[in-house]
Amino acid sequence: MSWWCSAGAEPWSWAWRAYPGIWMLVLGVGAAYAATMRRRRTDGRWRPGDGRRVAWFSVGLALFWVATDWPVGPLGAGYLASVHMAQYQIYTLLVAPLLLLGLPEDVARAMATRLRLEAFLPQLARPVVAGLVFNVVLFATHAPFTVDALRTSQGGSFALDMVWLVSGLVLWLPIISPLPELCHPSAAVRCVYLFLAAGALAMIPGALITFAPFPLYRVYELAPRVDDISALGDQQVAGIVMKIGNLPIIWIVLCVTFVRWARREGTISYVTIPSAPAGGRPAVDGADLDGVAGLDGVAGLDEGTGLEADASLDDPRSALIP
Repeated sequence: MSWWCSAGAEPWSWAWRAYPGIWMLVLGVGAAYAATMRRRRTDGRWRPGDGRRVAWFSVGLALFWVATDWPVGPLGAGYLASVHMAQYQIYTLLVAPLLLLGLPEDVARAMATRLRLEAFLPQLARPVVAGLVFNVVLFATHAPFTVDALRTSQGGSFALDMVWLVSGLVLWLPIISPLPELCHPSAAVRCVYLFLAAGALAMIPGALITFAPFPLYRVYELAPRVDDISALGDQQVAGIVMKIGNLPIIWIVLCVTFVRWARREGTISYVTIPSAPAGGRPAVDGADLDGVAGLDGVAGLDEGTGLEADASLDDPRSALIP
């Protein structure tokens, strides 16, 4: 019995296999998170958004389990490069942001303090630094030498999966960090950063893998074939997954971020309403507002101040929080 998925010489079989190391990790992280959130409830630190955070974290942990355990885990570790690439996308673009969205600020701050990362995280969360780290990991961990060396052992395969997950967490820090000071305040910068760091640069190795005239990864070239899929055809699919598999998620985030930014800009466009004269309605530019339908029901109008801004829209994390 293996504790983590790795490449092997045996032919692929759809017979179920047990990987207790994966179960222990998922159950351990889940139990620690559940205990932390339970203490928040009993200590009176529970906030209205914590239920939603629990849902985000639970979905992220479940996706990690699905992408790591049988059958996806062993297929990606030693049989199909295309599944290997899909694992990478799931870890970095789905699991990582969902785990971040599931962490309350005080829990994240306590973790950073315990790990002594308070001084390091602000530097790491700079868009240029975070993007550089993410893409260095992307290029390094998809080099043929790295894949062939790490996928052949359980320890190496575990290390590769964890490096991918950590690089995903770094990627999303400037966008949806649970620590507000780490999120970049500019929506435009966040959009450009995400497109370049997670979208545009990934097309370079994706193109090299797709158009390579021969198999690049020895571990997948020599692996027993799954459903007669050729090594070169599998590699071409892997390259396509790297090139465009990330685009749906990236464009969804970009669209949501832009809509939230536009809503925020529209909300804080103040309209000054002068004080009303005795016995009448206020006038704007000489126009009498008496009889304007629905004026009495408009929320946020105040004498001399106008519309009040929605403070929730100032939070960069709201780009992914409905």
